Amino acid sequence: MTGAEACEVAHGKAEAEHERRTLVAVFASPVARYLLAYGRDVGYDVVLFEPDAARATDVPEDFETSTTLPELDDTADVVVTDHHRPELGPALQTALTGRARWIGVLGNPRHPGPHVAALKALGVPEPDIARVHRPVGLNIGSRTPPEIAIATIAGLIADRTGRPGGFAF
Repeated sequence: MTGAEACEVAHGKAEAEHERRTLVAVFASPVARYLLAYGRDVGYDVVLFEPDAARATDVPEDFETSTTLPELDDTADVVVTDHHRPELGPALQTALTGRARWIGVLGNPRHPGPHVAALKALGVPEPDIARVHRPVGLNIGSRTPPEIAIATIAGLIADRTGRPGGFAF
């Protein structure tokens, strides 16, 4: 893209050209609500995967919600937004059997990721467990749900555009 074309995009006079991606937020949570909104704003097709339909109440009506994990192809970025859920292992195991391009679990990098033990207990092989990214998002010191969603989306944008993004913690 030329400088003039980039300027047109930045001023809203032209559409940005990038590979179409799908963002799957796993589990209804305050972070998922922002992640879906921001993801749609930056050009993702977004969907919430919430296996417990009763918990999918804090999502605006115009967002797609599914109680089964949608088919994941190589344009899908999967972000698990709650690592405390008992369904963590099975949800990740299912995601790993698809062709998802990228899979990550939110969580504090100073604490061990509970997804590792959950996946090992299900017999998931080490190479598959290693496909799950944690921490997720840019290291900006985010604490609140909107900040965490912004850091996550920023990291996915950096990845989508082939930039390093600052994932180091």
